[in-house]
Amino acid sequence: MRNPRYTLCMVAVLRLTLIQYQTYQLLVGAALRLLLEAGDVAIKLSLAEGSEAFAQLLITQAMGVEFQQREIIIALQEASRGGHEGFARLLLKTGANVNSQGGPFGNALQAASIGGHPAVVGMLLEMGASVNIQGGPYRNSLQAASIGGHVEAVRLLLERGASVDTQGGPYGSALQAASVGGHITVVILLLDKNANVNLQGGLYGNPLQAASAAGHNNIVGLLLDKGADINACAEPYGTALWAASEGLLSEGHKETVQLLLQRGANGTSGLLCCCLPTTQFGSAIQAASAMGHEKAVRLLLTEGADANAQWGGQDTPLQAASIIGHVGIIVLLLAHHADVNAQGGQFGSAIQAASAMGHKEAVKLLLDNEADVKSQCECGSCVSALEAASINGNVEIVMLLLANGHGDDINF
Repeated sequence: MRNPRYTLCMVAVLRLTLIQYQTYQLLVGAALRLLLEAGDVAIKLSLAEGSEAFAQLLITQAMGVEFQQREIIIALQEASRGGHEGFARLLLKTGANVNSQGGPFGNALQAASIGGHPAVVGMLLEMGASVNIQGGPYRNSLQAASIGGHVEAVRLLLERGASVDTQGGPYGSALQAASVGGHITVVILLLDKNANVNLQGGLYGNPLQAASAAGHNNIVGLLLDKGADINACAEPYGTALWAASEGLLSEGHKETVQLLLQRGANGTSGLLCCCLPTTQFGSAIQAASAMGHEKAVRLLLTEGADANAQWGGQDTPLQAASIIGHVGIIVLLLAHHADVNAQGGQFGSAIQAASAMGHKEAVKLLLDNEADVKSQCECGSCVSALEAASINGNVEIVMLLLANGHGDDINF
């Protein structure tokens, strides 16, 4: 017969074991309820804490529990983006659809491409993922991998038949994405697969404008070597030269402008073209003058841009600079033989523009360089400098003009 104390001990151990088991069951049950209520959150937290095993436990224990489709999609995408191959594979084995659409990354393959995980990309393709599936923030997986500069993921996608010129997404194409990102190895991979170097669309218009705007000179040179049209017109910049010129406020773009000019970019050709019906600037030099980019104006003039470039009756560079009263640019343009009395634009002449806008120092400078104070625009619809200054109440400019030959027009 067993000692009663032994029996009591066994009962205590069994009770403790039962309590622990019940506690474990409660914990698993609570975890499952959390997963069912916000599966994406639970999985994100598990993976963020480096506990792929716990995330797998949640799925394993919940086999037979009906998940909502959105939770499965998000779980698969989070696992793919984070490079958790084992967890992603487990989700697929338990019924997740490898090509499910929706969620923050569009689909699992794009999520893995964004994360730059070639092993997960390869596993998803082996499990039946469509290499050209559309959707998500980057439209397709190749563009997603290209903007991130994920060379191996790009290489694998191309080997598995990704369409190199699929259009759409924020960058229009994979080549434009890689170009703006400065990922020259990816650019080379795409060009080796015959990517269209002049494909239009996206945030930067075309790959050359993207690389120019970002100041990636090595990529600019490579694209030109592969036949990029250096003077191609596309939104939002008009031309690659203007894209680079606008970027001169940042370091590194001076060399880009010089490179483009050396390779044949037309610094005085019109930006206005069929694709830019509302563009207010006619040339790179005019645009730089109008926006007050003195560095850009100086460089363009040094490289041979025409200080009198005008497109379709729009403002000349001097008129554009006079409108904003940028004395530094006015001095530069006059030093490069800008015609101080050239007609055209919204005010008729530089002196009329400066007077109308109230820029006293600009008016003084133009007068010192023999601006005609009595000039009228050829169309006859513009007021004189004196009238413009008077209408806008610019007393000091009115007095300045009267002192410089406008006195006999006091009764205009």
